[in-house]
Amino acid sequence: MEKILVIGASGQIGSELTTALRKVYGNENVFATDLKPPHKDVLESGPFEVLDVLDNKRLIHFVIRHKITQIYLLAAVLSGNAEKLPIHAWNINMESLLNILDLAKEVRDIKRVFWPSSIAVFGPTTPRELTPQLTVMEPNTVYGISKLAGERWCEYYHIKYGIDVRSLRYPGLISYKTEAGGGTTDYAVEIFYDAIKTGTYECFLKQDTYLPMMFMSDAIQATINLMQADSSQINIRGGYNVGGISFSPREIAEQIKKHIPNFEITYKPDFRQKIADSWPKSIDDSVSYRDWGCKTNILIEEMTEIMLNGVREKFKK
Repeated sequence: MEKILVIGASGQIGSELTTALRKVYGNENVFATDLKPPHKDVLESGPFEVLDVLDNKRLIHFVIRHKITQIYLLAAVLSGNAEKLPIHAWNINMESLLNILDLAKEVRDIKRVFWPSSIAVFGPTTPRELTPQLTVMEPNTVYGISKLAGERWCEYYHIKYGIDVRSLRYPGLISYKTEAGGGTTDYAVEIFYDAIKTGTYECFLKQDTYLPMMFMSDAIQATINLMQADSSQINIRGGYNVGGISFSPREIAEQIKKHIPNFEITYKPDFRQKIADSWPKSIDDSVSYRDWGCKTNILIEEMTEIMLNGVREKFKK
């Protein structure tokens, strides 16, 4: 039986991934950890413990005591926040990954490691339309630099030490269950909250800024499918492209107006606009589909309806 450790289980991805993993492997076999309290679904469905991924001694004791066989490392400082504290973000993002890779090297019971990369690995010189799996990668943000370095470390540890590490280059992720956490694509979550709470939203990106996005349920399923795939199917160890759907703030606002006719959006671009302008507009994820069957199921119309209903339920409006 697999024993799974989720690090960063209180975050946007971690909270929903933990719940999904518990449905697959059993509540008692998925250990959620973070420095802050998790969503009640995580807290009430299985074990949770406060754990700092940078605390090597506690980390290795936890892994050995619970006979952990898989680790999902989701703790990170995201793109917007990373630009405010670049060295702090670099240290957390890099040290956490290297701690886990070293741990997997030393504790041979650990069969697989998941670490999320991001479309932030691309930069202004990257082809922006249908960005291919292998292409120019010159990120100009701290987050992107750390993710690109992380991809290289993952491949290095796989080649040199045989660590079965797997990764996805997540696009913007959209979910109503956990609010946004400092990323450049977070407008696509914030807009739904503000639409329900106030009927207005001030967007920090220009109206025609296209970015690739993925509804959280698709991202979670892609993550689990990747980790369950046979090792012979995995040909990319740095990070697989996953594309989802691409849209602009104007387009998502138009979808919201179909449900809330009086909704109003204004635009006040900030420092995140420059970040968005360096990222792809759309992603070619054909390699992921070829290797292990990644696909997107939820499109913008269905996503809008699910998000609005979910936020309404959350606030009982």
